Amino acid sequence: MHILECKCIFQNAYSNRPENNIFFLIKAFAAGVILATAFLHIVPDGYESLSSSCLSEKPWGVFPFAGFLAMVSAIATMMIETLATSFFKSSHFNKALPVNGDEEMMGDHQGHVHVHATHGHSHGSAVVPQDSESSHHLIRQRIISQVLEVGIAVHSVIIRMALGCSQSAKTIKPLVAALTFHQFFEGMGLGGCISQAKFKSRAIAMMVVLFSLTTPTGIAIGMGVSKVYNENSPKALVVEGIFNSLSAGILIYMSLVDLLGVDFMNPITQGNIKLLLGSNLPLLLGAASMPFLAKWY
Repeated sequence: MHILECKCIFQNAYSNRPENNIFFLIKAFAAGVILATAFLHIVPDGYESLSSSCLSEKPWGVFPFAGFLAMVSAIATMMIETLATSFFKSSHFNKALPVNGDEEMMGDHQGHVHVHATHGHSHGSAVVPQDSESSHHLIRQRIISQVLEVGIAVHSVIIRMALGCSQSAKTIKPLVAALTFHQFFEGMGLGGCISQAKFKSRAIAMMVVLFSLTTPTGIAIGMGVSKVYNENSPKALVVEGIFNSLSAGILIYMSLVDLLGVDFMNPITQGNIKLLLGSNLPLLLGAASMPFLAKWY
């Protein structure tokens, strides 16, 4: 009769948590800003563009395309994130699994679980990486960071094109102030995700450069097409409405599920009542800040 002995060591999946509570609170504020930006700025812009009287009644006037596209992009973001996380997790686990059944327990740095048989029978080993849970969390954080950056970049380029096309100083000055505010906190939220994802220096540099270039790129495109660009043309309205709606769905999903959901529902936060209750205040302040800025759009 075989006697199986199993020694399991698990790491906390949330070991990559922020180093201090201040960072966590700032991230909650940033998530509130991103969520409010999506609901109060991007979604209304999408509805306004796709329901414009400049577009034909069919199909644009008979179906709420803006809300539909936002819903589709949120679902698609969830599917992509889930499939990508599953794929990379399986790939990582398979690479960590030794194929030699006669191997003894691998080095301590691997943190493997060794299961062997006694009574003179041949040994068999079943190993589970010690860091499987933390690796899963790390992979998910990396995917979150990349998807969030895509959503922010798409929205940033579109709205900066509008800034580049603006001809009136009365429009430009308040627009710059409002864009600077939520761009700063979008960057703060994205930076929090990137720091938790523990990318290599090269990857971090690429993501920082990409985020930094969205504003000047959008403004440059807007300035370049300002003489021929007609914001009330059917093509411009459709393109702008579609991209705004898609980016809104991405940002809504990411802010609720990947920023707020991950941080507010993890065991660390749940075990700290003061932090849990205290983090609601910056979240509400972040969400409330956008209505005050909405009048500038």
